[in-house]
Amino acid sequence: MIDLPLNKKYILPPLTLSVLSFLFALFALNPVLEFDRSLITQGQFWRLLTGQLVHSNWYHLLLNCGGILLIWALHAEHTSPRRYLFNVIFLGLFCGIGLYLFYPETHIYTGLSGLLHGVIIFGALKDIQVGMKSGYVLFLGVWLKVLWEQYNGPNADVGILIDARVAIEAHLLGAIGGSVFILENLKHKLKS
Repeated sequence: MIDLPLNKKYILPPLTLSVLSFLFALFALNPVLEFDRSLITQGQFWRLLTGQLVHSNWYHLLLNCGGILLIWALHAEHTSPRRYLFNVIFLGLFCGIGLYLFYPETHIYTGLSGLLHGVIIFGALKDIQVGMKSGYVLFLGVWLKVLWEQYNGPNADVGILIDARVAIEAHLLGAIGGSVFILENLKHKLKS
């Protein structure tokens, strides 16, 4: 039997992230919130974070919300609402700032996928921390997927569906940002 994390402290953070993204799409706030290099350069720094919360189209949003749902089902018990907020802000800024600093060819970016790569890595590390062998498989699987994308390029079919180029650079940055949480695991092991 599947034991889903149905306590409201586990449901509210991912639900809030999804609803916020839906509202931004409903009110067509991309022009105000998307990662736009030229506007960030002019001082609109909020776009480094908010670019993660808007999407190129409804399919893009639904794919990312599917990712939120999957991560919730796998790892909700590993986080509190406060920790979820921290992870979203940290990883969102990590991806946004990383795109800005290291990928000057990226002019416009939208979507949660980079951040979600980091969140799933965080969950895999927490699985490992509590002794679940599946955490190793998930950690390695995400990294193999990210490295495959770096070698082969973005998935053209997904790009057609979302009406945008899949930002594999954001996936890499998210995985790196999520892997930073290894330091927490090391700290925990040193205390044990």
